[in-house]
Amino acid sequence: MDGSITRITLSDGSTRYRARYRDPGGRQHERRFARKVDAQRWLDEATSAMVTQTWTAPVRGRITVEEWSDRWLSSQTGVKPSTLYRYENLLRTHVLPSWSRYRLADVTHADVAVWVAELLTQGSAPGTVRQAHRVFSLLLGLAVRDGRIPRNPAERVPLPRVTRQEPRFLNHDEVERLADAAGEDGDVIRLLAYTGLRFGEMAALRVRRVDFLRRRLTIAEAVTEVGGRLEFGTPKTHQQRTVPLPATLAESLARHCEGKQGDDLLRTTASGTVLRLRNWRRAVFDPAVRTAGLSDVTPHDLRHTAASLAVASGATVKSVQRMLGHASAAMTLDVYSGLFDDDLAALADRMDAAARAATDARVGAVWARPAAETPTKGKRPGQRGGPRGDRTHNPRIKSPLLCQLS
Repeated sequence: MDGSITRITLSDGSTRYRARYRDPGGRQHERRFARKVDAQRWLDEATSAMVTQTWTAPVRGRITVEEWSDRWLSSQTGVKPSTLYRYENLLRTHVLPSWSRYRLADVTHADVAVWVAELLTQGSAPGTVRQAHRVFSLLLGLAVRDGRIPRNPAERVPLPRVTRQEPRFLNHDEVERLADAAGEDGDVIRLLAYTGLRFGEMAALRVRRVDFLRRRLTIAEAVTEVGGRLEFGTPKTHQQRTVPLPATLAESLARHCEGKQGDDLLRTTASGTVLRLRNWRRAVFDPAVRTAGLSDVTPHDLRHTAASLAVASGATVKSVQRMLGHASAAMTLDVYSGLFDDDLAALADRMDAAARAATDARVGAVWARPAAETPTKGKRPGQRGGPRGDRTHNPRIKSPLLCQLS
């Protein structure tokens, strides 16, 4: 890189050092400094950035965070409508109130760390703070890839820990009490509690995706409410999966399929519209919880219940993962590790039994060894001399050497 430092004298007699260099595109950049060492440092930083290919034109980082957020949102074409809606809310309520007037180049790592701490002191939940930070970091990450800033100042910022709440599990009796209290919607509660479907997956389940012969449900679609509008799309992990259908549910689901076409929804409201979680919970689920004598139960707890009942029936981690549609078995263990404690106890018992068997086999092998050569009576094997072993090794000496002290 061609760079130079020139000493200039201003009209008031003071001295300045003008540093200049040309970027890879041939455009000249210059700054003036009161000290030559500062001018040299600025040139060195620019040279290092060009060598490591992290140099960015200063003018490109002068766009404000608010202006850049519009471009970032318009680029989010691979996310679900519900995710995009959540991004917009987080930007509006947490990110832009603090950063809208900042230029991208002026955002520092320390400022981001202070902002995260302020969100916590203002009463935001740790999970909300982490989500807001993620949105801001994604926004800045696009600016890095677009060559507007050299690095992402939101990376490696200390974030609050999120304490996962203990899942609420219902047993078979509680599920049946809750289903009976829900009346005609009892089949919906049983379907959620015995298959582990998300509510949006259940509401989007169509008749043609129920295989009564093989007793399988094909989960290929989900519906969510975004800003008051219903949005149909793929399931949460974008992956289609097959879920086993218990025989106890097949008959009731068959009645709901009567007179319907293959693309018709399996379960709807009494008026034939799509089930909405908020409305269904307020009108059906919460009253049923009170009638059944339960407390602190949410519709999502039915999904936890399906996992616990499956594990109690002998399901493996991989089977539970496939049923629930988790991205990995590790995620299943993160949420439901406590359900597999019995498996660990059984594993310990099996390992203990194997260790005892190995020990018994070793003892039996020792007793089965042939007897060794019988030593001479009164002597140990390899012993020379008398029975006491007090003879010296010199055969000429017939008794121990004794020394009498006077």
